[in-house]
Amino acid sequence: MFQIGDKIFYPMQGGCVILAIEEREIMGDTQLYYMVNIVHRNMQVSIPVNKIQQLGIRPIVTAAELEKLLATFYDGETDNNCRDNQRYRRDIIKLKSGNIYQGAEVIRDLTRISSKKKLGATDKSMLENALQILISEVVLVREIPVEQASALIDQVIQVH
Repeated sequence: MFQIGDKIFYPMQGGCVILAIEEREIMGDTQLYYMVNIVHRNMQVSIPVNKIQQLGIRPIVTAAELEKLLATFYDGETDNNCRDNQRYRRDIIKLKSGNIYQGAEVIRDLTRISSKKKLGATDKSMLENALQILISEVVLVREIPVEQASALIDQVIQVH
């Protein structure tokens, strides 16, 4: 079980900090909830404690794991043979996984595609969302402001 102050990653939402653990009664059923702040959205949500595993919520990555990700950001190949809608479905699955490497693959692939052609609105939105999710985890791992985390990710992307 997570504790107040723990930094967690919520797939499709990003890095979060647990602000409180509250007991609530809903329709006669009492449950524990994590009250969390989603870092890049500055939004508070409650998450049932018993749904953590089902939602794929995990602790944030370690500093070493983040460094490894940043160092290997452009490793791997991009599949250019799939249609936009196939790529979109594949990218949603990757982001929902909560795996930081799969999220980085979405950014890597869409960045590579954007260097060859203009991204459509759906791809642009997917790229922006994936970037915000990664940046929010960088903020928590490195304990730096959003602007600094964003600049770091921009720098990693621009290097290639």
